[in-house]
Amino acid sequence: MMQSRQISRRSLLAGAAAIGGGFSLGFRIPFGPAPARAADLPPEVNAWVVVRPDDTVVIRIARSEMGQGTLTGLAQLVAEELECDWSKVTTEFPTPGANVARKRVWGNFSTGGSRGIRESHQYVREGGAAARDMLIRAAAAGWGVPAAECSAANSVITHQPSGKTTSFGKVAEAAAKLDPPKDIKLKDPKDWKIAGKPVKRLDTADKVNGKLVYGIDLKFPGMLTATIRDCPVPGGKVKSFDAAKVQNMRGVNKVVHVGDSAVAVVADSFWNAKTALAALPIVWDEGPNAKASSATIADMLKEGLEAEQAFVGNKAGDAKAAIGGAAKVVEAVYSYPYQSHAAMEPMNATALFTPEKLEVWCPTQNGEAVLAAIAEASGLPVEKCEVYKTMLGGGFGRRGPTDFARQAVQIAMQMPGTPVKLLWSREEDMTHDFYHPITQCKLRGGLDAAGNVVGLQIRISGQSILAALLPQNLKDGMDPVVFQGLNPQGPEAEFGYNIPNLLFDHAMRNPHIRPGFWRGVNTNHNAIYSECFIDELAHAAGQDPLEFRRKMLKPKHLAVLNAAAERAGWGKAPAGVHQGVGQFMGYGSYVAAVAEVSVGNDGRLKIHRIVAATNPGHAVNPAQIERQVSGSFVYGLSAMLYGECTVSGGAIEQTNFDSYNVMRIDEMPRVEVVIVPTGDFWGGVGEPTISVAAPAVLNAIFAATGKRVRSLPLMNLDLRSS
Repeated sequence: MMQSRQISRRSLLAGAAAIGGGFSLGFRIPFGPAPARAADLPPEVNAWVVVRPDDTVVIRIARSEMGQGTLTGLAQLVAEELECDWSKVTTEFPTPGANVARKRVWGNFSTGGSRGIRESHQYVREGGAAARDMLIRAAAAGWGVPAAECSAANSVITHQPSGKTTSFGKVAEAAAKLDPPKDIKLKDPKDWKIAGKPVKRLDTADKVNGKLVYGIDLKFPGMLTATIRDCPVPGGKVKSFDAAKVQNMRGVNKVVHVGDSAVAVVADSFWNAKTALAALPIVWDEGPNAKASSATIADMLKEGLEAEQAFVGNKAGDAKAAIGGAAKVVEAVYSYPYQSHAAMEPMNATALFTPEKLEVWCPTQNGEAVLAAIAEASGLPVEKCEVYKTMLGGGFGRRGPTDFARQAVQIAMQMPGTPVKLLWSREEDMTHDFYHPITQCKLRGGLDAAGNVVGLQIRISGQSILAALLPQNLKDGMDPVVFQGLNPQGPEAEFGYNIPNLLFDHAMRNPHIRPGFWRGVNTNHNAIYSECFIDELAHAAGQDPLEFRRKMLKPKHLAVLNAAAERAGWGKAPAGVHQGVGQFMGYGSYVAAVAEVSVGNDGRLKIHRIVAATNPGHAVNPAQIERQVSGSFVYGLSAMLYGECTVSGGAIEQTNFDSYNVMRIDEMPRVEVVIVPTGDFWGGVGEPTISVAAPAVLNAIFAATGKRVRSLPLMNLDLRSS
């Protein structure tokens, strides 16, 4: 069990006041000694680097850490340019309020879409390089020598002609007073000594020894704990509740109405709050959405497969005519279900409200979004609000929305001056998610007499995440995110095949269940639809699935596919073991996988091995990339095997891990990772390879059984040979 840290109200308010004063401290309340005043702090060389007198280097990380390793990777990039001693590096999170006050000096706080390193590598490296320049100039000024004669390495500055040396800690205060350099030259990656190396993660030791504090662990003097129950049917409201029935139960402090649709119980412990909430009589107005079910939603999506109107995301040539004149036509319909994020740490946030100040501590993927949300919820100006980001016990996209932080504020406002931790139950977490969007897909492909693909048509019918969460990002009504991995060109998620005639479109159908960004997002089902159908076309053409792909793929897509196939030994699997392949592009990176499976006479699936190749452009920490790729397969395969949320009476039926299963350790295959970075771009790591997990396995299942799987999860299907 994680140890909880306590913080005194005095140190809490001192730290908050210092940050509110406009000087960015960036320390993580309550994870370290809070200074009584800003003047006691070690000098900030620049926004990214603080150097203490003992030569400890504190590197500020704006992005969130939720297990993906961004904290270590970004610190490596800063440390590389800084030329500091890596053994003396530590990190801290600046606050969103400080970022706003300093004209967003730390850039974007949002952490998702595998963007942590690929979108901030340039300016964090520049931050490290600028700090190095300032430290060198400060040392040179102290010696009265030209800065050009000095160099830095391992936190030591050396005057080359004389051999004089000094440390970063001794000149940091002087360096902090200098202007930053106007021109910053970054290192060539071939000269990297820290970045590009498989260094150990900075947060692992504290995870093992229990020092790391997650949002769920927070404790404050006088703190109360709340838990909440929202209307089971999205769009419904609270009609009435009888607080008197539970007001005198053990530990209960207050029963509060939260918004239009929820009720919370505030008590002296989570258990007492949860027990009282379970006994609280609540009458819901579930509204018209209570009539919805999985069957009605499926019918809605099925209608979209044949609809006349659709948003076109990728069009080349005349796919309909090419397929109409093809020697052979292949058609198939696939589907993909709702899936829960199922993060280990349920949603939570702690809020302390007074009419003069609002403070929120929470595990969030977007601290600035939380800051805006709590300011709006409280009615206070942004400068009177602050968010202190904690480590995340799993994010996967779920902690991008701000709903749980808003609820915490709405509760705390009814109890001014009292810290209130809102902690969702697992049941609330599972049934009030922002789910992986549900879709169906109809595919048509045409082959000429030689077995070449002459046309491909993909119609996706289903939900738009942007329409639900970010409607301002729609493009003339179209959701471009729907076409991840199917785009005509570009650095984000390009379709990998050279096929002369294409038509990929989307019939937007939005049921009432709210969708969200679920790790890998639309690349997950788009890869299944396209890569499994490419396998269907290969089978129809009577060709080897690997060779069939090779003659159509664009160069970078082909390179990772070849790397995976070579490592796996394509066509050389042991007797009784069958191989499947898949490739895709997502989040700026190229990925491929070869899966090896067997299926027993009883239909039992065994995934023996997966070989995964990835080209993320630059590999900041190869060891971390290997772990992320392996971890992504845990997530992707778990979804393939068990991930399904169903709807009855307008509500999600799965309420806990007894009804929403996840992969167990004995089911996990051996994963071999091949990293093939080309060094000419910056791609993501945490999400791309999820997309090829399922299609590689599903194609291997077909090779083993002759059965083509077109709907998930596999737990619903009989895999015995046809």
